[in-house]
Amino acid sequence: MIKIPRFVEQLIPYKAGKPISELAREKNLTRIVKLASAENPLGSSPKALKAIEEALSGLNRYSDPASYDLVQAIAEKYSVQPNHIICGHGTDSLLAYIVSAFTEEGDEIITCEGTFIGIYVSISKTGRKLIKLPLKDYGFDLDALWNAITEKTSMIYLANPNNPTGTMFSSEQFEAFMTQVPDHIMVILDEAYTDYASEFEDYPNGVRYDYENLVITRTLSKAQGLAGLRIGFAVGPDKVIEALYKVKLPFEPNLLAQQAGIAALDDVEFLQQTIDLNRQSLNMLKENFDRIGIPQVKTHTNFILTLMPTQSDAALFAEECANRGLIVRHVDKFGVPNGIRVNSGTVDETEFAVKVMEEVYQLIMNKGEKKR
Repeated sequence: MIKIPRFVEQLIPYKAGKPISELAREKNLTRIVKLASAENPLGSSPKALKAIEEALSGLNRYSDPASYDLVQAIAEKYSVQPNHIICGHGTDSLLAYIVSAFTEEGDEIITCEGTFIGIYVSISKTGRKLIKLPLKDYGFDLDALWNAITEKTSMIYLANPNNPTGTMFSSEQFEAFMTQVPDHIMVILDEAYTDYASEFEDYPNGVRYDYENLVITRTLSKAQGLAGLRIGFAVGPDKVIEALYKVKLPFEPNLLAQQAGIAALDDVEFLQQTIDLNRQSLNMLKENFDRIGIPQVKTHTNFILTLMPTQSDAALFAEECANRGLIVRHVDKFGVPNGIRVNSGTVDETEFAVKVMEEVYQLIMNKGEKKR
C-alpha cells in the first residue's frame, strides 16, 4: 500500500467561498449576491478583457516562462528592477514556492492565528513547523513575532492589510520590526490588498524597501478583477528571485493571464472606479452595521470583518444569509471562529446585503435572548 506522509494526511484542504451556481442549485433562489471572496463587483478591467480576446489566437503556443512583457509592465508601474520580479499563478502559488525555496526540514515558520489560510496550507503541506501567535486587536503583533524568533526560525509571514481582519500596521511599525529581524530570516510581506490600502498615509508599500531578507507578494485578483485567471507577482532581491525561478512551474502564468495582466496594470480608469465604489460600499456597510449594532473591525481593504457573539452564531449567520441569497464568509478556518467577512459590492448589492444581514442578525440576537 502506498504510504501517505503523516503531515499530508493531517492536511485540511482549502475551502473557498461557496460558488453562486452551487447555492442556486441547493436553494433554488432567484437572486444571489456573493460578497464572500473579496472579488471586484465591477467585474474585470475592460482593457484586460480586450487583451484576452486578442490573445486567443495564440493558445496553441506555450506561454513565456519568464513572463517578460508582464514583468516589464510591473517594473515600470512600481519602479522596480525587472530582475527583482517573478510572476506566478496567484499569491497562493508564489507563497508555496517561497516556502519550498527557502525552508528546510526542521525549520520553523512564524505567523499569526487569524491570517490568510493559504499560508497555513503552503507551510503544512511541506511538513515544516508552523508557529501561530495570537493577533493583537485583530492585527499582527510585530513585537510578539520578533520575541518568538528562535534558532530554528527561518521565515516570518506578514499580511498587510491582514486577511480576514482588514487591519494594517504602519510604515514606522514595519521598519522598526525589520531592523530587529536577523538578516538570515526571510520575511514575507503579503500585500494582496495594496490597491485599497495605498490611500492610507501610513501604509508601508513594501515594494519601496530593499531589505535583503524581504519578499513582497501581490495579486491582480482583487482590484483588477482577474481572480479567475490567477495572476500574482513577487518582488525581492535578485538572488531571491533567481532561487524562486528554480522551483516555479515553467509556464505560469498562462498566456491569457500574462496579456490580461499587462493590460490591467495600464487600466488606471478602471482601478479608480473600483476604489471609489469600494469606499462608497464600505461606508454604507459601516454606517448600517453601527446602526444595527453589529460589531466590526476597522478595515483598510475591500471587506469588513464583523463579529458574532460565538462561533456557532457565526456559522448560523452565514447559513441564514445564504438561505436568503447572500453569500458571506465564515472565517473560522482562518483562525477567527466568530468572524464573518463581507466584501464591498455595487450599491444595489450592498443595499441587499444590509437588508439580509440586519434580518439575520436580529434572528441571531433574539435566539440568544431566548437562551438566556
